[in-house]
Parts: sequence; C-alpha cells; structure tokens
Amino acid sequence: MKIIVMSDSHGDKETIKAVSLLQTDATFHCGDSELAFNDPVLSKVHKVRGNCDIDTRFPSSVVTSVNEKTVLAVHGHEHNVKQSLMALFYAAKECVADIVLFGHSHVYGAEVKDGILFVNPGSTMQPRGGNEPTYAVIEWDETVRVTFKNLAHKTVDSTELKKM
Repeated sequence: MKIIVMSDSHGDKETIKAVSLLQTDATFHCGDSELAFNDPVLSKVHKVRGNCDIDTRFPSSVVTSVNEKTVLAVHGHEHNVKQSLMALFYAAKECVADIVLFGHSHVYGAEVKDGILFVNPGSTMQPRGGNEPTYAVIEWDETVRVTFKNLAHKTVDSTELKKM
C-alpha cells in the first residue's frame, strides 16, 4: 500500500497538482489548502478543513479504508497537536484507526503509539523548524516506511518502522 500525504499548502495549487499526480493508492490533504472544497486540484484527494480554510464544506475529519487499513485524517488544530498527540490518540482509538494523518504544526514527523502510525507531512508552503517544504509517502507492506520528500520529490528524511 502507498499513501501520499500533504498539508498546509496555503493556496499553492501547483504543488497540490504535482503531488496528487503521483502514483498512489490514496492521496490526502490535511487542511489549510485555502482553496474551495470543489477546486479541481483537490478532486481526487481526501481532504479536511484546517483553521485557515474558509469553505465550510470541508469536513473536520475523514475516516476511510485504504487496503484494509483504517485511516483517520484531520488538520490537528482541534486536537491541540502542537502541545500533545494525546487528544488525537483518543480520536484514533475511537475510530479504530491504523494510521492517523495530521498537519497544523508545519513540522514533519512520524511515530507509532500503541500500534497506531501517526504522520505529519510537514508543510508544502510554510515549513517551520528550519525544514524545507515537504510531503510524506507512506509505504506499508512487509515493513512500514515513511519518507518525507521535498517539492523536487527528493528524499529529505525517512524512517522504517517495525510492522504493527
């Protein structure tokens, strides 16, 4: 299985278009696209509302199945992800998620807590912490790999996690 995740693009349609054209089983945008819900560049993307999104048609969360894995996607501002992942962890437990995707902090990272994979792809437009703009690629087969790529699609960082 291969999932591509982006977040916090803040009006950058070209990056969304380029990333959403990559081969994948599912593509997610974790909010703050600052586009209309029905913008064509988001047509094939699972998308949620961020704190900077005005269009109220965006859902606050998406729970979907990708290759028999339950994926929860949120922006993160409603779960206080800048302070802790605890509220998001409880939300993941409630929907029995295998994978949780979120943004809001503009800092990429991945971790496993109680068998649940949490991934923040960073920001494609306004990264923080001295990072370059990134999106994430999750590959789940015999192992679980999360790769953070820059806008030239080059690997910035990656981690391989033991099978959950």
